[in-house]
Amino acid sequence: MKVSGLRWWIVGLIALATVINYIDRQSLNVLWPEIASELYPDKTPFERKEIYALISIIFVFSYAFGQAIFGKIFDWIGTRLGFALSIGVWSIATALHAFATGFKSFAFFRSILGIAEAGNWPGATKSNAEWFPAKERAFAQGLFNSGASIGGIISIPLIAFLTLYFSWQMIFVLVGLVGLMWLLPWMYIVKSGPKTHPWITDEEKQYILSAQVNTVESSDGTDTSYTPDTRQLLFHKESWGVIISSAAIDPIWWLFVFWIPIYLSEVYGMDVKSIGIYGWVPYVGAMLGAWFGGILAQNRMKAGWNVNKTRKFIISLGCVIMLPALFAMSNPGSPVSAVLIMAMILFGFQTAIGNIQTLPSDLFSGKTVGTLAGFAGMGAKLAAAALTYLVPWLTTGGNYTPAFIIGAALAIIAMISVLLLCPSIEPLKNKKYIIK
Repeated sequence: MKVSGLRWWIVGLIALATVINYIDRQSLNVLWPEIASELYPDKTPFERKEIYALISIIFVFSYAFGQAIFGKIFDWIGTRLGFALSIGVWSIATALHAFATGFKSFAFFRSILGIAEAGNWPGATKSNAEWFPAKERAFAQGLFNSGASIGGIISIPLIAFLTLYFSWQMIFVLVGLVGLMWLLPWMYIVKSGPKTHPWITDEEKQYILSAQVNTVESSDGTDTSYTPDTRQLLFHKESWGVIISSAAIDPIWWLFVFWIPIYLSEVYGMDVKSIGIYGWVPYVGAMLGAWFGGILAQNRMKAGWNVNKTRKFIISLGCVIMLPALFAMSNPGSPVSAVLIMAMILFGFQTAIGNIQTLPSDLFSGKTVGTLAGFAGMGAKLAAAALTYLVPWLTTGGNYTPAFIIGAALAIIAMISVLLLCPSIEPLKNKKYIIK
């Protein structure tokens, strides 16, 4: 059996996994007001906010180290088994939230969830490098990233709706089961990479492999691509451009992922049902931004722009879009205005991040893409954890302006790090590029 456009089936399944990923992680964020009132009836709102922040920090720390771990795992065992391990464990961890009775048990289950969910991003980056030519990678990454946005759109109203019929414990069990069901089509369809997959057409195989810009073969067909070890990888300034830009921009996303429900509850006095009405809107902007960033990259390369010019332009554009919107959040006015401004911020974020996430595959071969993506993801999540830790104190009295100003500064750092540390975004061929 041959399947036309097999690579799009692969990225579609990964995007679906990302939707499930965000439903799983957003469940606690949406349900927290109800959980906190049940488990901590004697705590003040600020104390409940502190507990939530600490649980979130544990998740992000686990997520950060999980990125580095799974970056290596995907390089060792491949994307097929790597994704199966990642989503299998995180789905079970989600279901186990039903048995949480307080801070310690929530923290334990969130830590397992964070480690396992972390595999989704280095895995997607590696799969993107394997299955797509350079000119399609930003678009494919945009499709994958849109899964996070769609998950955000779906999860908040979905969880709010489920609270009408189920307890918060049963909701965690239900969303965990969805992830386990995803394993069935994944293991059936994804049998191997494009070189040996029995379902791939000869035309698609040739199209993918002939346009792998970081794959260099000798006359006898041997892969001679530059594949530095971990130490050599970290001596490249370009690698640090990827890591620093990821660490700077990612906390902006997590600022909204973690705090949109809490922000709407604290600033506008919304309950879970009202949050379900408003909380999904920012993710529509994120979804559109993911598509826009990918389509624009594809368009510019078709117009003759090289990878270097395309990536830098779109990353800078995304950061510039975010800046005025982040400042505008200091006084958004109505809740409708607030969520629309958030949508613009996340639009700019997704425009930039899809192209930042393709940088590992632009610079190195598939054998080291997962490792660099893992390190970048770890740095990103550690920075996100730091900002999450500060949010309860930065937002004392419901004033979120300091957090948004920090977000604007981080957007600038992300843009500058790519422009300065990646002087030419192109395949690194040999060790002459290593910083001494």
